[in-house]
Amino acid sequence: MASTSSVSVFIDESAGKDDSTASGAESAPYKTLVYAFQHHPPTTNGIQYLVCKSQGQATAEAGSPVEQLEWKPAAKSALKKAINFWEQLKKKAAKEQELAIREKEEAEKRRLVLEEAKKVVIQEDSSLPKPLKIRLDVTDPSIVKLRTADSDTAGTRVRVLGRVHRLRSQKDVIFLVLSDGYGYLQCVLTGDLIKTYDAMTLTLETSLAIHGEMHAVPPTKHAPNDRELHADFFTVIGCAPGDMEAINTRVAPNADPQTLYDNRHLVLRGETSSSVMKVRAATLRAFRSTFEANRILEVTPPAMVQTQVEGGSTLFAFDYYGETAYLTQSSQLYLETCLPSLGDVFCICPSFRAERSLTRRHLSEYTHIEAELDFITFQDLLDHLESVICNVIDLVTADSQVARYIKDLNPNFQPPARPFKRMKYSEAIDWLREHNIPNEDGNPHEFGDDIAEAAERKMTDILNEPIFLTYFPADLKAFYMKKDPEDRRVTESVDVLMPGVGEIVGASMRMDNWDELMEAYKKEDMNPAPYYWYTDQRKYGTSPHGGYGLGLERFLAWLCGRYTVRECCLYPRFTGRCTP
Repeated sequence: MASTSSVSVFIDESAGKDDSTASGAESAPYKTLVYAFQHHPPTTNGIQYLVCKSQGQATAEAGSPVEQLEWKPAAKSALKKAINFWEQLKKKAAKEQELAIREKEEAEKRRLVLEEAKKVVIQEDSSLPKPLKIRLDVTDPSIVKLRTADSDTAGTRVRVLGRVHRLRSQKDVIFLVLSDGYGYLQCVLTGDLIKTYDAMTLTLETSLAIHGEMHAVPPTKHAPNDRELHADFFTVIGCAPGDMEAINTRVAPNADPQTLYDNRHLVLRGETSSSVMKVRAATLRAFRSTFEANRILEVTPPAMVQTQVEGGSTLFAFDYYGETAYLTQSSQLYLETCLPSLGDVFCICPSFRAERSLTRRHLSEYTHIEAELDFITFQDLLDHLESVICNVIDLVTADSQVARYIKDLNPNFQPPARPFKRMKYSEAIDWLREHNIPNEDGNPHEFGDDIAEAAERKMTDILNEPIFLTYFPADLKAFYMKKDPEDRRVTESVDVLMPGVGEIVGASMRMDNWDELMEAYKKEDMNPAPYYWYTDQRKYGTSPHGGYGLGLERFLAWLCGRYTVRECCLYPRFTGRCTP
C-alpha cells in the first residue's frame, strides 16, 4: 500500500461508492474524484487523493478482511479535470442558491402585493346602462352595436358569461378571451379591475361574469369577430387551478395519447376538439334533413339483440335475464322489417363491434347511420348514396360558421366531384397487382382475396377521389347480400372509399328470395329459427330492396382531416378503453 500524507482520501474507481455509505477511508472509498472534492475540498492543506482500480469485489463488508489494493496518488491530468468540473458544480450550486433566494424574495413580494390586492374592492357603477345578457357568438348589429375609434356613439353595454380560454397580462392591461361553447370574445381589463386579487390570480378555465361596452377592434389589431369587450365590472364564478393542475399542464399538446384520452373531458375544451364536435352535430342535422327531403322515415331499432348481422366473432355478449343477448352490430335487419309499413327508413344509432383492432379507423362503439330502401335496383342504390353524400356536404358547408370550422380543421378539403369513380372488385385486384401492392401475405393480390385495410387505403390515397368499389365475392360478404344475376360469384355490394380514411360506407342489395336466404343460413351454419321475423319478409310480399351503413366517425375523419376516428366522437371506445 502506498504511503499517505496526514490526510488521505481514497477513491476506488471500480468499486467505490458516491453515496452516504462512503467516507473516503480506505475501507469505504469514494468512486470519483469529483464526489471526493465535494466532501474533502482540494483547497484543504495537506490533503492527498489516492486512487486505485480494484479487480472484482470492491471493499469488504464491515468486519471482513479488506482486499489489499495498490493506492497511487491521483494523476495531475485527472486532478485538473476533476477540479474544473468541481468548480463548475460550485458555480451551478451558487447560481441555484442565488435563484432560490431571488425566487423567495419575489414570492414574498407577490404575497404582499396580493395581500394589498385583497383590499381592492370593485363595485358596479349604477349610473351605467343595464347590461344586455348575450351569448358570445351574438354579432347582429341590431342587437349589439360597437363603438368605433372614429365615433363617439357608445357601444352596447353587455353582460357575458364564460370561461377564460386565453390569457395575457401586461403592466397596465389584461387581455383575455372568454369562451362559452357558442363563441369567443376578447375582453380588456384595465384600471382598478386589474388591481384586484381575482385579476392577479386569474387562471385559464376560470369562469367569469363580465360587464362592459362592446368596441370594434382597431384596424391593425385582431380578435374573434373583430370586436372586444372593454370591461367595467367583473366577478369570478368558479376558480380553476393553476401550476401543476392547470389545464394546459394536464392536457399539454405534446402529452401522451393515453393521457389525453384519460383527460378527454378537458381536451374537449380545446378549439380543435370542440370544432370537430360542432361539425359532427351539423353533419347529423344534414343527414336527417337529407333523409327527410327524400321521404325516408327515422326509426329507432333496439340495441339489445339475440341475432347477428356481421359475424359472431365481433359480438359483445351479456346476460339478459338468464338468456344470452348481444349489443347490436347493425340495425339493418330491423330496418328491413319496416319497409312494408313505413316505406324507406333510416336510423342513427350506436353499433358495437368486438374487434380487437387498434387501427386508426376502428372503434368498439360508433355512430351508425343506416338506411333501407324498397323497390330499388343496385344502380338506384349507388345513385342514392352519391346523392346523399354530396347533399350532406352541400348542407354542411352552406353554414358559414361550420364551413369555417372545416376550413380550419382541413384547409385542403374540397367537396367531391360527381359522378364518383366506379371500380369493380376485380378491377381493384388488377390495379393492386399493376401497382405492386401485395396482399397481407406479401403476395400479389388474387381474385378472392379480402383487400386489407392498408392496401385499400393506399389505393384510395393514390387515386385521391371517392370510389364506389363494387361486386365483391360472395365468400367475403355477409350472408344476406344478393348475388349478381350475371355473375353468381359476386354480390351486388359496394364499399364507398374516401381518401385518407378508406371505407366509410358498406352497402348492398339484400336477398329477396326465401329459398336463397334459407340456403345462405345453411351455408353459414346459422340456425334460421331465431331469424324467423327477418325471413318472413321474403314470405309476406317480398321485394327488391337494399341498404347501407355509414360510419359517422369515418365520414367526419374524411371531412375534418382527422388522423383517427377517435378524434371524431365525444368519448372514444376502443380495445382496452371504456373510460372516462
